[in-house]
Amino acid sequence: MPIVRLLFHISLLLLVQSPPASTHNYHDALTKSIFFFEGQRSGRLPPAQRATWRGDSGLSDGSEAGVDLEGGYYDAGDNVKFGFPMAFTATMLSWSVIEFADAMPPDELRNAAVAIRWATDYLLKTISQPGRIFVQVGNPISDHNCWERPEDMDTARTVYNVSADRPGSEVAGETAAALAAASMVFRSLDPGYSQKLLENAMRVFEFADNYKGAYSDDPGLRAGVCPFYCDFDGYQDELLWGAAWLRRASQNDSFLDYIQDNGKTLGADDNINEFGWDNKHAGLNVLVSKEYMEGQILSLESYKESADSFMCTLIPESSSSHIQYTPGGLIYKPGGSNMQHVTSIAFLLLAYANYLSRSSQTVNCGSITVGPASLRLQAKKQVDYLLGDNPMNMSYMVGYGTRYPQRIHHRGSSLPSIQDHPHFIACKEGSIYFNTSNPNPNPLIGAVVGGPGEDDVYDDDRADFRKSEPTTYINAPLVGVLAYFVANPSPSNHLN
Repeated sequence: MPIVRLLFHISLLLLVQSPPASTHNYHDALTKSIFFFEGQRSGRLPPAQRATWRGDSGLSDGSEAGVDLEGGYYDAGDNVKFGFPMAFTATMLSWSVIEFADAMPPDELRNAAVAIRWATDYLLKTISQPGRIFVQVGNPISDHNCWERPEDMDTARTVYNVSADRPGSEVAGETAAALAAASMVFRSLDPGYSQKLLENAMRVFEFADNYKGAYSDDPGLRAGVCPFYCDFDGYQDELLWGAAWLRRASQNDSFLDYIQDNGKTLGADDNINEFGWDNKHAGLNVLVSKEYMEGQILSLESYKESADSFMCTLIPESSSSHIQYTPGGLIYKPGGSNMQHVTSIAFLLLAYANYLSRSSQTVNCGSITVGPASLRLQAKKQVDYLLGDNPMNMSYMVGYGTRYPQRIHHRGSSLPSIQDHPHFIACKEGSIYFNTSNPNPNPLIGAVVGGPGEDDVYDDDRADFRKSEPTTYINAPLVGVLAYFVANPSPSNHLN
């Protein structure tokens, strides 16, 4: 073993044995985690735009299909608008506010609502034509073949849609979830908009349920959405997820009936310990458990049992088979963009801790009983690792702390801004900026990268997109996690 690597592993061992005691500025991290979304905006930017290195982009999106699809977010470091992960981003931003609004400073609550509305305004456009949902703008193959600013992009802005004869229940179901969850956010802020969101959520859910199927099963759509956002895990979980959010937002018994009547056939009993843009099972179980615990609806008990089982996999002291952790203590799942798992699971830990606390319940993990405080502590370990308590002694959020990623895989961040370099930079002309070892000229403040590998090592390499690319769905659940720790920086103070 090379001496440098040997020394690293020795220091890593010492660090794991004696975790650092540090305090983090969760308010600063929260502010930046929301600010990030302004750097991902597509469309005509508002006067209040704070990420001033960005400019207008994608102003004619949708024109080839005769529909206005300006707006929304680029999902990551490219210039494509993928509807499936964008809807999940909106759902998780909304859940962050619903669950932790009381912990958010007023300015950040307003900024979070603005970030949500930027997504939901776009999602409403995607369902504006009867019988169709527009699920993507931009040909990802041509886009990924270029290293180009969004303000300059001249690649094909192909429009992809699902319909009755080409169904996409996962995108439709997630869109229903996003609009329903957002309707709760805007209930007091803008009642008229809230009602519009809820009515459209019901309409798009009906479409998802009436025309069942996975969008990536269609050859034409598959060419555009795969391998980036294929439906790998089926559409059934999104139908239950959409119904669960409509139940929570509307309190309409028909959605509770849907969950009770269709749970088994749609895979609710599949105890799958996953949660992210493609697989909703663990999040669904946590969400529905709230109604079982607080509403005493006994027919939903199996959801709590599944949620309990998931939580036990996150507790190292339990006898359950465990999720994988890095030597430094970070949740790790293979496949790249690992921080998406870290932030979404940390969110579920905190949300479930709230539900347990309010109903005075615990989790039975075989030989041990786990309470809300243990779940909150697990979440804190994850977010503190992300913010700098790790073997690399670096924050994985751009702009937070003194050491953070400088060469993220992101076109707009790595190319000269439109203000500093107003002349057009063509598709391949950006390659010199991709290949340089210089730091990105436009720090994408608040961006959280994919993060280190299973050995806790991060090389800050722009080309290594699995580790260095930020995504909207990494940040969305993190907003709720950070909001909780703004108000509760020491979970031990919240033992009940």
